[in-house]
Amino acid sequence: MLRYTLMRLGIFAGCLLVVWGLVYAGAFPRGFGDSNFLWVLLLSLVLSAPISFVVLRKERDRASVQVAQRVERMQANIEANRSQEDAAVDAADQAQTSS
Repeated sequence: MLRYTLMRLGIFAGCLLVVWGLVYAGAFPRGFGDSNFLWVLLLSLVLSAPISFVVLRKERDRASVQVAQRVERMQANIEANRSQEDAAVDAADQAQTSS
């Protein structure tokens, strides 16, 4: 998951540098007044999202498998704890009724 996040940030940083260069070269329009930085940031986000979607497809699938496995493991642990608690309660009830 960390690898996917770092790769996504890398793509965003690359887009940010390219857009920044293109804005200052005059290929893209500048923002109004002091909003130029915000304009460059938003344009970089808009460009990096579809690039990340296409380029990082395999890495995203790999990360989702890891998350799904982690969820299954947590659910199994919860169920195991629940059954242990049920067994302990049943044993205590039986000990109480037999005394």
